[in-house]
Amino acid sequence: MLVEQGIYYFLAHPFLYPLLRARLLPGLLLSLFVLFTLFFWTYIPQVFFLAIFHPFALAWINGAFLVLGEGAAITALLFEAFLVDETLVDVFDAVLVNEGCADLVERGRDIDREETDPVKMLSRPRAGAVYSPFSIRQIVEFILFLPFNLIPLVGTPIFLFLTGYRAGPLHHWRYFKLLGYTSKERKQFVKARKLRYTWFGTAALLLQLVPVLSMLFLLTTAAGSALWVVRLERVRTAVEGGETGEEGRGELHDDGADEPPPYRDTPSH
Repeated sequence: MLVEQGIYYFLAHPFLYPLLRARLLPGLLLSLFVLFTLFFWTYIPQVFFLAIFHPFALAWINGAFLVLGEGAAITALLFEAFLVDETLVDVFDAVLVNEGCADLVERGRDIDREETDPVKMLSRPRAGAVYSPFSIRQIVEFILFLPFNLIPLVGTPIFLFLTGYRAGPLHHWRYFKLLGYTSKERKQFVKARKLRYTWFGTAALLLQLVPVLSMLFLLTTAAGSALWVVRLERVRTAVEGGETGEEGRGELHDDGADEPPPYRDTPSH
């Protein structure tokens, strides 16, 4: 699973650690504050409300998941909006550079090829560099999906799946911008890989439910989404060079779609 690979990759490549250290303390404090506030003020009321629809013992468990989900949404919103979105772009781009996709990254920022450290090779992103855009629609849908948690046993998994369905494609927003995709091309690309994006988004959301470590998993998920891009770009190179063998065809088949459309000279917005 690509989300899981992102964790291993991040931990195995120390050049990414400075990006974590720069945001570790504020992210930790923010996560603790949000979770403490929510559990202190909202956990018990939500448990008693859920007990109307669930067995009382199950209401305590689902209530915890509900509060953790609310905390993850609030933390991600505040953390990504004010503290970490540029850091996620740096993680994403550094992984691409380290895996041989520097040409793709140069479409969005300058690269110092005399440096050996992938992070130090990155200049400041050009205007408008965003890893995952702020989405009012996603927040509204998150609120609308919350009642699914009232359904005994299956409600919480349904809630996580539906939320992941919407969140998955946003992890490749930076990729789409580097490629210069139009809105139509972006939708076609996502539609052809909808199941994989759903699983990616759901797995990423589950990691966001882990108390305190959610900030770390934001960064490792960015690494995982970049590894997916590396795979797509290698397939693209093989296809454009007419060298796609059994392995390349297998990757195309596993992805559930043809290779991505060709680059544009001028990115579309």
